[in-house]
Amino acid sequence: MDHRIRLVIFIVLMLAGGNSRGQDPQFSQFYAAPLYLNPAFAGSTQITRVGMNYRNQWPAIDASYVTYTAYADHFFVDVNSGVGLLIISDREGLAGLRNQGASLFYAYQLPVSGSWTFRAGGQAGYYFRDLDYSKLVFGDMILPDGTIVPGGENLDNFADANYLDLSFGGLMYNNKVWVGFTGHHVNTPNRSFLQDGSDPLPVRYSVHAGYRLNLRPGASGQILGGNVQRSIDLYPAVNYRVQGEYMQFDAGAYLDFQPVIFGVWYRGIPFRKVNDISNNESVIFSVGFSKNNLNLGYSFDYTLSQLGIQSGGAHEVSISYEFFIGNPRKPPRSIREIPCPKL
Repeated sequence: MDHRIRLVIFIVLMLAGGNSRGQDPQFSQFYAAPLYLNPAFAGSTQITRVGMNYRNQWPAIDASYVTYTAYADHFFVDVNSGVGLLIISDREGLAGLRNQGASLFYAYQLPVSGSWTFRAGGQAGYYFRDLDYSKLVFGDMILPDGTIVPGGENLDNFADANYLDLSFGGLMYNNKVWVGFTGHHVNTPNRSFLQDGSDPLPVRYSVHAGYRLNLRPGASGQILGGNVQRSIDLYPAVNYRVQGEYMQFDAGAYLDFQPVIFGVWYRGIPFRKVNDISNNESVIFSVGFSKNNLNLGYSFDYTLSQLGIQSGGAHEVSISYEFFIGNPRKPPRSIREIPCPKL
């Protein structure tokens, strides 16, 4: 099918009736996008953190998705509170559909017992959604030979959308186990391009959990040859999310062999079909480096769906840096630090 015909179909499906239903951007390295995953992660390092994420999904086809985020968060020990800021830009290449905005975060950290801690967080953001109308191609603009001619469509009833977005989340954890839940877009904001249209963004619920399994403890002194034995940790984890009629599930594990981290993941729900198509999305391979509070990660999604590897899969890069601002006499951050991986 000619890409111009596909464009017409895409625009019609997106705008007809103002009832389109979209999915949020997703990150394979979901723990490397902590504020995007769960507002309760704000200040979770117990110090100060800055980071960035980049994802390019299906780069080999016209309908690629490119997402950027930048974030910063800080923990205030005296009031057991974390605050954060997230800036995001998401662009769909076929028609220049873009969603961008900024969010503020607050999380409160409550020690439940000697080993368990609970965190509750909230997010308030303001977002802008726009479309490059110069790229719109309608049926009456395409001649039989495929030539594109100027159209006479009246787009006065269309306008860029902007909206307030509210989310919440919670985390329960100790030094080995963590479980989190989120509810994004709980106010179901209207994102319609039609001035009198309705396109509510469905609530996205997610549950994520993991476990730290120490395979080999590290040694504090030197061993044969003068080398220090490095600790090896395995982090099996899952991330389940549902948004409207869409469901997705990630399961896998990180192997943390400091300073190098490897990960293998599967995304999909094979027993649940969507439009009679099995929901096998991708296998994800990741590698990272973590040392001196600097964390770098790269992952590649090998596409299993009907799009196939010819879509280009997905490439993802993450970077974060943690540093200390505050009173050095305060208790060490390891007392209340979440044990989940950085990538």
